[in-house]
Amino acid sequence: MEKSKVYFTDFRVEVGTSLLDKLKNLCIKAGFKKIEMEGKFVAIKMHFGELGNMAFIRPQYVKVIADLVREQGGYPFITDCNTLYPGSRKHALEHMDCANFNGFNTTTTGCQIIIADGLRGTDEAEVPVKNGEYVEKAKIGRAIMDADIFISLAHFKGHEMTGFGGAIKNIGMGSGSRAGKMEQHSSGKCVVNEELCRGCRRCAKECGSNAITYENKKAHINHDICKGCGRCIGACAFDAISNEDWDAGDKLDKKMAEYAQAVCQDRPCFHINMAMDISPNCDCHGENDAPILPDMGMFASFDPVAIDQACVDMAQKQTPMPNSQLSDNLAKADWQHHHDHFMDSNPNVHWKETLEHAEKIGLGTREYELVKMK
Repeated sequence: MEKSKVYFTDFRVEVGTSLLDKLKNLCIKAGFKKIEMEGKFVAIKMHFGELGNMAFIRPQYVKVIADLVREQGGYPFITDCNTLYPGSRKHALEHMDCANFNGFNTTTTGCQIIIADGLRGTDEAEVPVKNGEYVEKAKIGRAIMDADIFISLAHFKGHEMTGFGGAIKNIGMGSGSRAGKMEQHSSGKCVVNEELCRGCRRCAKECGSNAITYENKKAHINHDICKGCGRCIGACAFDAISNEDWDAGDKLDKKMAEYAQAVCQDRPCFHINMAMDISPNCDCHGENDAPILPDMGMFASFDPVAIDQACVDMAQKQTPMPNSQLSDNLAKADWQHHHDHFMDSNPNVHWKETLEHAEKIGLGTREYELVKMK
């Protein structure tokens, strides 16, 4: 397969210009205006951030993309699907309140907000997955599938289950309805190592299904209730929780890639990754820990696999940020070094499988040419 082009610019600006100008120029250079948008509905898929989280993409960047769509005669809307866990985005009303609280509205973004899977997270389209091995029909938020053109605007960051979150996670997991998210997460259930459990109850606060109780100050997970979302793994500071199905992370990554395939196949797509505020965990958390890596820049491409691979490659070359989860782990005398920033930040993760499987099923290629812009 021919190499895909990934366009990149850093966050340096001269006096009199802005990062918004750089993002617009980056998208145009990457071929954004080659997409025929006249009279078309254009979904801009992003993450509004959980209440209390401050690492999500600023709404001003969204407006740059929405304005570009309008300039080309398209009808943009920003969108996401409801969450599997309770949180502050579990149904459309709370989700839109959360988006507004975090600064996303028609004034700041220049377009409307549509929660793609409806009021209760049940408005979905079943989409056959081309070359799918784990998912026959992906359950995607209907508004996302109703759009003529799909744009991913992702915050590139670490992640407690998938290693990193970029375009593929924003598309695959983020576009899944509640049932779709459940399907992706359902490969295994978590278990508690009582010897390591400190009884701090942090995992119970993060649990997506109220499945965790305490006996003798030790956590216990009720597998009849557990959804397999894995948030407890990232919540535990003592590595007391793991997935009992050893390849659940691997399966999650592959299912996520197949869900992204369902969203992107058979229509024009464009992908933007903002590699800034690179927190160790997902923006679904109601907090964001200090960045594990320095801000890198903005990436744009027609290929979701290539753009994620380019971000990962650049991230691995960065020096860990001091006073971060990553640097703290690396400083531990007994730390088992992985020589991999994502695994050293969250040692239970899988991430390479996402890119390998996405390439295998034809979502894109890991071979890319990085085109740098000032």
